[in-house]
Amino acid sequence: MKFDLIAKDHFRSATMPQPRRIGYVRVSTSEQLIDRQILSLKESCDDIRVEYISGAARERPVFDSLIRALGAGDTFVVLDVDRAFRSAVDALVTAQTLRERGVGFDIINLPVDVQTDLGEILYGCLALFSQLERKTIKRRTREGLAAARQRGVRLGRPARLSDTTIREAHAWMNEIPLPCRYVAWLLGVSRLTLQRGFHRLGLEYPINHNERDPA
Repeated sequence: MKFDLIAKDHFRSATMPQPRRIGYVRVSTSEQLIDRQILSLKESCDDIRVEYISGAARERPVFDSLIRALGAGDTFVVLDVDRAFRSAVDALVTAQTLRERGVGFDIINLPVDVQTDLGEILYGCLALFSQLERKTIKRRTREGLAAARQRGVRLGRPARLSDTTIREAHAWMNEIPLPCRYVAWLLGVSRLTLQRGFHRLGLEYPINHNERDPA
């Protein structure tokens, strides 16, 4: 009988999935470095999932898939609250959902068990502060952009063609009736880019050679 119990326990431990600690890393773009988050998570996680998406995005495929896949006994691990959640409400709802499913939740930079009553309160406060910080950054960014526009700073992507090049191309097309598409190809840009350059500088386009006086 004792042997049978040992055999059953061995079979159960061999077939039941072992609890996992899964880390989640998020950055807004692929140009941002993830080294800091990875180094902080890899020592305590069995696996790490990385997602390149804005924290404000409505759909986060990697995050949503990971949350669904976590089972009782598993632990969801993040470095900071703002790496995983869009808002304080999102953070609180997700934590409650994980708790009800028996999934652990670990925030590396919050050395408190968020599953306890005290931890839950501290976690909620931290989520609110993170949301306030994001809103403050957005407000300061908008104010900075508005101030830059007032100073005459040109925002957005830099022009692919300099003003000088655009004027030279326009003068060339005035002298020789070449198609705009061909001139743009010579300059290594699209026809639309060159046409926008003409319009931006107030240069005539389309060029009507028929109305010009003969030399």
